[in-house]
Amino acid sequence: MANKRQLKKHIAFVCGEIASECIVASHLIKGANSEALMKIVGKVAQLQSNAVKKINISFDKTPRNFESAAEYNKARTQYFSKAYKALLDEFNAHVRDIVDEMNKALPNHSK
Repeated sequence: MANKRQLKKHIAFVCGEIASECIVASHLIKGANSEALMKIVGKVAQLQSNAVKKINISFDKTPRNFESAAEYNKARTQYFSKAYKALLDEFNAHVRDIVDEMNKALPNHSK
């Protein structure tokens, strides 16, 4: 299971790479739709902000709710695993949509 710090770094890295690709493409590829690419950069920034906000979750139970510390740790681990998996699945779906938009903004000869 990844921790919050690793997830935030992963999200920042992916979003930074997508934004930099859009900026480079808008300046260097002839025929690229610069306005669409700059709108995508805005969407990427919003995606990063929303994803990082969603990472700050907490387990709503305490060790007292369980018979042993092992059961608590198991339940907590499962909770965070499911939550992080759902977050990453949603994030990856948004990234795929953004990449599709990027491809539409580029001319056919540069794809």
